[in-house]
Amino acid sequence: MASAQGTGANGLNIPYRSSDTANDASSAFHESSAPGIDAASTPLLPTVEVQGQAAAQRRFDAAASFSSVAVDAFATPSPLVNLSELLAGQAGVVVLDRGNFAQDLQISVRGFGSRSTFGVRGVRLLVDGIPATMPDGQGQAATAQLASAAQVDVLRGPMAQLYGNAAGGVIQVTTRDPKPGGGAGASVALGSFGQRQLGASFDWGDRTLGGLVDVSHFSTDGWRAHSAARRTHLNSKWVARPGADTKITALVNLYDQPRAQDPLGLTRAQWQADPRQSTGQSLAFNTRKSVSQYQLGLVLEQRLGASDDLRLRAYGGTRELTQFLPFSGAAATSAGGVVDLDRRYGGIGWAWTHQARLASGLPLRWTLGMDIDRLREQRQGFVNSAGNNDPGALRRNERDRAGNTDVFAQVDALLSPTWRVVAGVRSSQVRLAVDDQFIALPGNPDDSGQRTWRHTSPVLGVVWSAADSLNLYANLGRGFETPTLAESAYSAGSTGPNTGLQAARSLQAEIGAKWRGEGYQLDTAWFDARSRDEIVPAASINGRSIYQNADRVRRQGLEMAWSGTAGPWRPQLTYTYLDAFFASPYTDAAGQAIATGNRLPGTARHTARLAFTHHPSAAWQWGADLNLSGKVFVNDRNTDAAPGFAVASLHASHALQRQGSTRWQLWARLDNVLDRNYAGSLVVNDGNGRFFEPAAGRRVMAGLRAQFD
Repeated sequence: MASAQGTGANGLNIPYRSSDTANDASSAFHESSAPGIDAASTPLLPTVEVQGQAAAQRRFDAAASFSSVAVDAFATPSPLVNLSELLAGQAGVVVLDRGNFAQDLQISVRGFGSRSTFGVRGVRLLVDGIPATMPDGQGQAATAQLASAAQVDVLRGPMAQLYGNAAGGVIQVTTRDPKPGGGAGASVALGSFGQRQLGASFDWGDRTLGGLVDVSHFSTDGWRAHSAARRTHLNSKWVARPGADTKITALVNLYDQPRAQDPLGLTRAQWQADPRQSTGQSLAFNTRKSVSQYQLGLVLEQRLGASDDLRLRAYGGTRELTQFLPFSGAAATSAGGVVDLDRRYGGIGWAWTHQARLASGLPLRWTLGMDIDRLREQRQGFVNSAGNNDPGALRRNERDRAGNTDVFAQVDALLSPTWRVVAGVRSSQVRLAVDDQFIALPGNPDDSGQRTWRHTSPVLGVVWSAADSLNLYANLGRGFETPTLAESAYSAGSTGPNTGLQAARSLQAEIGAKWRGEGYQLDTAWFDARSRDEIVPAASINGRSIYQNADRVRRQGLEMAWSGTAGPWRPQLTYTYLDAFFASPYTDAAGQAIATGNRLPGTARHTARLAFTHHPSAAWQWGADLNLSGKVFVNDRNTDAAPGFAVASLHASHALQRQGSTRWQLWARLDNVLDRNYAGSLVVNDGNGRFFEPAAGRRVMAGLRAQFD
């Protein structure tokens, strides 16, 4: 699991307007230490715990583009293995299932994060208020246990800058609370290409003290050759309420992926010849990855009086990773073809929220807080001896450190019954340090060094309630992204890390409208994000990837999301227009000029999703969805592109007759109904031209779930 950030001590906090002056300062995202998204009348940036009409009202009144996906693990016609299942069709959000469990999902928001070739960049990930994004800005999405999730929230645009080292947005997964009175559940699912899933959950206790444990195991033979994987996930949440003003939440998350094969990307010729093949390099070097991660978290929410709330969070964890890469790494100047990582990380945070009133009698709310996050890791590199289980000679040995110290403040004021203003600022300090313990001159010099970045992120938002069913909003803010440890590890032609690499800075503006009517809702947003010093590849030498800054990148576009209800029908339509391009020229890793106006690779100009569900009875549900995407360039030079596609899926579920205290649910889905051959994801700017990761063909999966109350 990961860690979060917000006004409580990690969460999301979006202010809203309400006729209830006692609670109208609360917000819709509630589990981070940064100001901007909240979910109750507790700290401005706590955990996401809002449900029903109150939650919908908070999202509606937020001075930002904010959406939420409710999760019902019992009724959802999906295996709930990857975030891509839940975030499909979210306007402005692209979550690509690479069909490759050795690589994490590709997640981008408004084009931020689209260039990442490993991990999640440009988007901050939170799980139960605990950051899944490390202090250097790189995160992992796979460790979120979706089978026990209650909702997934997405914050886009300038308001997300209040969460620190990420420019695109914030995504938070929130685990459900234990069921009062207890209960148990079990699930089994089978699908194409050897997909197998088993799960079990247990709840006990009451509102005063209760807990849940959810464990699941997933394995697959893989659609492509050399893409088998298996993993086990355990998530536990304990909630204690020793008094009316106190809530204590303890979180335990265990993630074990002992083996995940990596088929690598394909060249265009390989893809067209056989999309299910792996590359020769993947077989020759037996490319694969194993991960084991353990994390503990503790959140305290304390009401200090009628007007004050305090939120504290603390977390710690370990992550052990071994990855075999598609080259030997035997050269003296190489960092090795096997990565061995042993990481220890943790953090603390607090947020104090005070509610008062203006002279007019209207509510005012302010929040102050701090986040401190640290990681230490032992990173080693070894020769990949043709994929043997035992790594070869040592080629890299260093101790890395990363840390951030952030303070933030936010003010939320209702100036009149129809006007609300939100202002906030976050001051961040991010420090990276490398202590090289493997020096073999002349080929392998001392790569020790350190660098500190400081940035202040202000944001201002305003909401006008034009009518009871129509809100108009605008916001403006600055953000930043520091280089990760991997991106800053090496410099060209010198020793030590790339201390000259600058943090990317962005100025973002957004204007939006939210309209709620009888049986429908419509959200629209126009955005403009202008970045300086975008981090791009500069060279790759013997496995040492070197990065540089590109001067200007611009991302602008339009998002629309409509949903409705017509009797038993639930239609949805989302559309995103994204114009992401280099606004100034630069010279790439091959020494070739990248022209002004070239599109940012990994981004489609047009994406859309049309979906509907039909409920002919209380027991039956079926639906379909159609996902569309325009072409996507694979490199900065725009010399090649993955063609656009349209892919359809079907799903259905049936609630069996209840037997005593037991409920049963059958579900099934058919993905890629027409068996389209398309690129599900891309390896952007791959130096070997292996850009394309084919999506799986037609596939079916079905499962049975039981709930024992």
